[in-house]
Formats: sequence, C-alpha cells, structure tokens
Amino acid sequence: MTIKEISEPIAKHLEAYNKYFKGLMNSDVALLNIVIQYITKKKGKQVRPVLVFLSAELCGGTNQRSYVGAALVELLHTATLVHDDVVDEAAERRGMASINASWNNKIAVLIGDYLLAKGLLNSIGNSEFDFLYATSEAVRRMSEGELLQIQKSKDFSINEETYFKIISNKTASLMASCCSIGAISATNDKKIHEQMRNFGEHIGTAFQIRDDIFDYQSKNSLIGKPVGNDLKEKKITLPLLYSIKNVSKKTAAEYLSILKKGNLKKNDIQRIISFVHEQGGIEYAENKSREYSLKAKMILNNFPDSPAKSSLMNFCDYVNERKR
Repeated sequence: MTIKEISEPIAKHLEAYNKYFKGLMNSDVALLNIVIQYITKKKGKQVRPVLVFLSAELCGGTNQRSYVGAALVELLHTATLVHDDVVDEAAERRGMASINASWNNKIAVLIGDYLLAKGLLNSIGNSEFDFLYATSEAVRRMSEGELLQIQKSKDFSINEETYFKIISNKTASLMASCCSIGAISATNDKKIHEQMRNFGEHIGTAFQIRDDIFDYQSKNSLIGKPVGNDLKEKKITLPLLYSIKNVSKKTAAEYLSILKKGNLKKNDIQRIISFVHEQGGIEYAENKSREYSLKAKMILNNFPDSPAKSSLMNFCDYVNERKR
C-alpha cells in the first residue's frame, strides 16, 4: 500500500489543492520564489494534507475550508523542517541539499519564518481561528518536545515515559492537528473533532516510532537522514532505550559511554546497532508502533464505513509497513 493508493478517495481534492498551494506561494521577491520552487520541487508524499482531506471526507466532506487547513499544516510542517535543518546543521533533506546548505543559515531561517507567516495570514484572511488554535498548540508542543529531547541528550536520563512525551509533542502533535483541522472543516461537532485529534495523536506516535526504527536499519537517505544519525546526535530512542533497560548496569553503562563520548565513528555506530538488534530492541519498538496504530483504528470504528475510512485504516497499516 502506498500513499498514492491511500489518497485515491481524495485524489481530485489533492490535485486541486496543489494548484491552490502553488498560487498561495507566489511572491514579488525573486530570491524567495527561487527558494520556494526549490523546496516544492521535491515535496514528498504530502502525508499531512492527505490526512486533512481524508479526515474531512470522513467527517462530512471536503470543502474550501479544508484547503485552507491543509495549506496551514503543510506550511507549518515545511517551516519546521527548514528550521530543524539549521539547528541540526543538516546538509541534506529528502536526498537533496538542505536550504541552509544550498544558501545559508540566515536565508533558511527567514524562509522558515515566511512559510509560517504565510500559513497564518491565509488562515486569518479566511477567518479560520479554530485552525490557528490547533496549530499554535502544535507549535508549542513541538518546541517543548524538541527542547526536552535536547536536555535529555545532554544528561542521558531518558526513560520510556519521557521518550513517549517527546515524540508525542514533536511529531504526534502536528498529525493530531491535521486530523482535527480536517474534522473542524467538515463538521461543528466538537466530539468528532476530539476523536479525530486523538486518532492523529495515536497514529503520529506510531509514525515517529517507525522513523526511530529506521535509524537502526535503513540505508536510504530519502527518509531524510542517514542510518545512525540519531546516535550521532546522542538521541536515545525506543529501540536503544529498551535494549539498555534489559541488560546489566555494567553493559548499559558501556554502551551509554560510547554515546557520551560523541564524534561516533562508523564502527561505534555499527556496534550499537548490532547490540540493539541482539537485544530485541527493533521488535519491541515495532510492537509498540502496532499498538498505537491499533488504538487509532479503534477510534475509526466509531465512524460509518466509507472510502475515506478505509483509506485511514490502510494508513494505519502503512505506517508500520513503510520502508522509508
């Protein structure tokens, strides 16, 4: 199952949305247009707009409000990626040079600011203040999650509860906003809004766990980062967290000391990856991802059958089966 197949019930809306989004991004500043064209040249799978439209379809039907909401979350998501690349000093994004690498940090920060402002102004211009609340909450949580992760990467005191708090804030919060915004655009029923927010929260958590697993097994730069990248940044994610929890204190300290020294060499990374595989860290993380996907599916069971519901069910499976 691919995102394209999952998107079939809203394919016409996605096509119209891409034209809407392109028109929204036009500017009189030549440099801005050049950078925006570079960003949109490889726009990825459009997971977040797809979630907005499928959620809208599930809850009553896609309309013009859904387009405004989809643009807002996509602009916010893109802005955070651009800013993240500056913070992480990343040279690549989805197999292409990052904005900060192609131009410089100053331009990258300004581009991120512009994208965020564009989404906010478009929502204000359409009086979509509920959308603004949902995304502002997501930005707050994303910032807190990132800062908490930075803190824990310095003192190495992370436990499983903290890990889930971090990924809930960093990733699940925006997916929760996508699904709630889709619902808000289609119905005034606040109970449905909350159900879809919870759906996005669960599937977003599963999505990030799967991303964290890639760090221990993927060699495909198209996922946005090379294998072992989290380890280089001293991030302890679920596969490693489980592995060090289930060995002696001496063994755990040995592997943590490798992380703490920094500047990991290729053999250091491979040693940690082998350790995680041997201790069942990958299987444990995969099972946790499936648990959250199942929670998301249980929420969808409250809705009548429809092509959109089937696609969202398939998305829950896709999250765990995707290779990148």
